[in-house]
Amino acid sequence: MISAESIKVFLVDDHEVVRAGYRRLLEASTGITVIAEAADGESAYQGFFEHKPDILVMDLSMPGVGGLEASRRILAKDKTARILVFSVYENEVFLSRALDMGVLGYISKRSASQVMIDAVRKVADGESYVGQEMMPYLVKARNLTEEDPLSELTPREFEIFLLLADSKSVNQVGDMLNLSPKTVGHHCTSIKNKLDISDIAGLTRLAIRLGLMNA
Repeated sequence: MISAESIKVFLVDDHEVVRAGYRRLLEASTGITVIAEAADGESAYQGFFEHKPDILVMDLSMPGVGGLEASRRILAKDKTARILVFSVYENEVFLSRALDMGVLGYISKRSASQVMIDAVRKVADGESYVGQEMMPYLVKARNLTEEDPLSELTPREFEIFLLLADSKSVNQVGDMLNLSPKTVGHHCTSIKNKLDISDIAGLTRLAIRLGLMNA
C-alpha cells in the first residue's frame, strides 16, 4: 500500500494545457507530486520504466501510439503497473478493453476535480476505480459478448483498427507502431476478415457507429 504522502504521478496527455491544468490540480492536493509528463504513448512507455511512478495517468487519444497500446505494452512488461485512464471517451468498448488488459481505473475528462484526486489515490493504492459517469458503460461492458463486433480483435488489431478508421495509411500506421508495412497489411486483412468488412471506409463507419472516433 502506498502512503498518501508519497504518491508519484506520471501524467500523459498530448495537450500541454490539459497537462498543466491537471498538474496544478494534483499538486494542490496533499501528498501528490507529478514527477514526469509525456505527450504520446511511446514516450509514456519509455518514461514509465525510467521514472518508476506510483501511478500513470493516461489519456487514450494521442498522436502515434495511443494510450491503450501504451498501456498494453507497459502491462505486458510490468503486470503490477498502476494505470488510470482519463479520457473524453465515455464508451463501453474502450472501458472494457482497458479493464480487460489490466488498467485499474477509468474516468471521464468531464469528471469533477475531486474525482480525479480520489481516483489517483485509489489506483495508487492498487484499488480499481471507475468514475460514476462511467457506471452505465461498465454495466454494458460486463454484458459485452458476441454482440460486440470487435470482441475477436486482439489488442494490437484494435489499435490498428482505430488508426485505419481514422484515415491513416498502412505506411503511416507502420511508422506510428514501429511495424513494417507488410505486417500492418497482414493485420489489416485479419481485421477486415474478422469484422466482415471489405474496405477502410467500412472500418471508419463502424468506428463512428460505435462511438470510437474522437470528435
